[in-house]
Amino acid sequence: MKQSENSDVTALDPLDDSPIARELADLTARRKNLDSATVSLPGRTRIITVSNQKGGVGKTTTAVNLAAALANVGARVLVVDLDPQGNASTALSIPHGTDTPSVYDVLIDEFPISDIVQTSPESDLLTCAPSTIHLAGAEIELVSQVAREHRLRTALEDYLSTVEHKPDFVIIDCPPSLGLLTINAFTAAHEVLIPIQCEYYALEGLSQLLGNVRMIQKHLNPALHVSTILLTMYDGRTRLAQQVAEEVRSHFAEQVLDTVIPRSVRVSEAPSFGQTVIAYDGQSAGAIAYREAAVEIIQRYNDTHAESAANEGGA
Repeated sequence: MKQSENSDVTALDPLDDSPIARELADLTARRKNLDSATVSLPGRTRIITVSNQKGGVGKTTTAVNLAAALANVGARVLVVDLDPQGNASTALSIPHGTDTPSVYDVLIDEFPISDIVQTSPESDLLTCAPSTIHLAGAEIELVSQVAREHRLRTALEDYLSTVEHKPDFVIIDCPPSLGLLTINAFTAAHEVLIPIQCEYYALEGLSQLLGNVRMIQKHLNPALHVSTILLTMYDGRTRLAQQVAEEVRSHFAEQVLDTVIPRSVRVSEAPSFGQTVIAYDGQSAGAIAYREAAVEIIQRYNDTHAESAANEGGA
């Protein structure tokens, strides 16, 4: 605001209404809302597998940043890195050299998960079961194993029954393919979270993924369901991103989060520093969006279960 020299009338500074000013004001308001938000943790461990058979959709980025955002609101989180590339382990600054005990040892040699879990330097609440390059051969080695589809599930059940402080969330980062590693993740999980990028071909392969989820439900894990769809790489300046978001919401109204993850340089830069965007630049647009998504995931779950309990009580 500025005062005219010849008048008592207050004039608006044009810069106050610039796109950058509006964006900064919006981010400030969202930060305040997050700071004042109260969340109630579920009281049971939610096991969520983050999956999309289409590569480059922000799957690992979503897994680690959601995990960090959940830890940021006080949740205990275990990230299971089931991708042989080990990108989730890298982003959480978890050592995962060839000699590191890893998920491979859990799946093939039946190591307890407690023997391989490491704590991320970002937070005492954020832990990781790392991947190593050995996991690349696990697909072949699992073929001859007894109960090959259930090995991760059995290991997680044993871990949750013995660990002193149970995690509120287990986030499983899958490889971008449907092999025995992904099937193990689906069999072990309660929920599937699907990141979808707001770009052309966004829904490509999604019907196949949903078909695979139905197959797992029928034969291996009846409790599995797609609970969450998160729109990523959103650029509100383009009509295409808006159209993709509208199309996804029209098909999956109940699963799609209100929160969208914008295209963000900070989100892209963070892994090269061995950090999530929450630690790298917690005030950036990408970090705020992932924090909002974490709060929404908790609140939606609580609202759904509160409604179910009310319906059961009414019955």
